Amino acid sequence: MNLIEEIQSLLLAKETDIAPVLLRVQVLASRLNSGPLAEWVRHESGGYPSNAPVPEYRKLGISYTATFSGPFGSGIRNAPIASALIKQFAGEQWIKFEARQSIAAIDDLIRSSEESGTLHINTSNLILLLQGKVYPDYACNDVTGHVSRASLVELQHAVKSRILEFVLQLEASIPEASEVTIKKGEAPSASVSSVTTNIANQVIYGTLGAVSAGVISNQSNVSIVAGDKNELIKSLLATGMSQEDAEDLGSAIASDHPGNKDEPLGKRASAWLADNLKKATSGVWKIGVGAATRVVTEAALKYYGL
Repeated sequence: MNLIEEIQSLLLAKETDIAPVLLRVQVLASRLNSGPLAEWVRHESGGYPSNAPVPEYRKLGISYTATFSGPFGSGIRNAPIASALIKQFAGEQWIKFEARQSIAAIDDLIRSSEESGTLHINTSNLILLLQGKVYPDYACNDVTGHVSRASLVELQHAVKSRILEFVLQLEASIPEASEVTIKKGEAPSASVSSVTTNIANQVIYGTLGAVSAGVISNQSNVSIVAGDKNELIKSLLATGMSQEDAEDLGSAIASDHPGNKDEPLGKRASAWLADNLKKATSGVWKIGVGAATRVVTEAALKYYGL
């Protein structure tokens, strides 16, 4: 069984921890010489250091309850505190919990939180920040922060889905990637490494920009006068499409009946894009699949004046 098949098999197995899967992805990243993929696997396997940005799927919502005491023995126990108040009195950093733990630790937290259903976080400093502010006449005695087990499971699923989507796209785009095994083989060609990095940037990091051999450049600003086909084609050329492809797609958009703001592409443009997106995956276009779809959609919106 090759590496990609092993990874797919483990991901589709019921109740599989992700840590063993990541070890195989780490080998795959090394065999295909993909720096961005290797870096992501390293952080997921060993944890995110304090100076490394945390992916959005690792920023988990926190819910708070608190106990307050007042005059003449009065008090409020387990009172929920709205996130808006936490943000106002303590700062935005208390709204989201950055899960920097390794994926093995996340797997273990999910197992250990089966009974309680939550993960408790340290809120000792928050007591001082909220003192006398939530209920002015009451003292804040205790604050408890909860990260739900469901949020941890969603994090785990986000990693799984990214790995699965990556290997599926890799298998479709680079047939020879299916031949990679645990045993050391021949070094991949520069084009294979480039396409692998392209797919990793799009699937793992969700990059919205042109990606070529791991170099990311923004293409988000599309300036088109409504109805100007020449400007439309120029904007498509700027994404890294060939002249022929930009003209073909521009003609399809221009001759189509526009859709709505949510789905501006008509039948001809949608069909053309579906048939040609493989050029983004294979590296023929200097832009990834996600970025290509986004830029084309934005270009159509502006061309149609939507």
